[in-house]
Amino acid sequence: MSDTEGTIRVVLADDHAVVRQGIRQFLESSGQVTVVAEAADGLEAMRLIREHRPAVAVLDIQMPHQSGIETTRAIRAEQLPVGVLILTAFDDEPYIRAVLEAGANGYVLKTAEAHEIVDAVHAVSEGQSALDPVIARKLMAQFAHRPPETDAVPQEPLTDRETEVLRLAAKGFTNKAIGAQLSISDRTVQGHLAKIYDKLHATSRTEAVMRGVTLGLVAPGLDQAD
Repeated sequence: MSDTEGTIRVVLADDHAVVRQGIRQFLESSGQVTVVAEAADGLEAMRLIREHRPAVAVLDIQMPHQSGIETTRAIRAEQLPVGVLILTAFDDEPYIRAVLEAGANGYVLKTAEAHEIVDAVHAVSEGQSALDPVIARKLMAQFAHRPPETDAVPQEPLTDRETEVLRLAAKGFTNKAIGAQLSISDRTVQGHLAKIYDKLHATSRTEAVMRGVTLGLVAPGLDQAD
């Protein structure tokens, strides 16, 4: 357990000590996160995750011995109950795809504002997805020109409110931010997303957004969340 009750316990992994120090400082200054351990490479990160059982592992992609992608795969292979947030400078499509396919819950760029990264840690700790708006736009652009998937057409159309929720999710908003935009509770947003997943035959927020793009429910190249 962390020394600070009620905070989100995090293992932080980055091969640059100065970067770790900066990330730790703004995470903990929020009063909502406690970094219980730091690692300089992927293998050390795995050892610390097994030892401390944090709510969230915040991982860089390029690290010695074992990358963040490989570490994510290892976490999922061992079925550890840990949310994975990738925090990196890389926004290249191959990295994005590899990270999401490995089972990461979130992908945020180091250029994001401190509060956005804290929000992403919160979202991942609650079992939600967290995509940097830049990453969301890249993914949508990638899927925008694919032919519609006939098996993805919903048997029941989305309601107007569900479409609103899906479009805000595509912009990178967390459940809390979507609720604030629509004046509804986080729980109500979660309920709408569950219905969206069911109708679009999706298993995650990212997959729902991608299918929304192919079906024309979400326009590619959306502006970044305000």
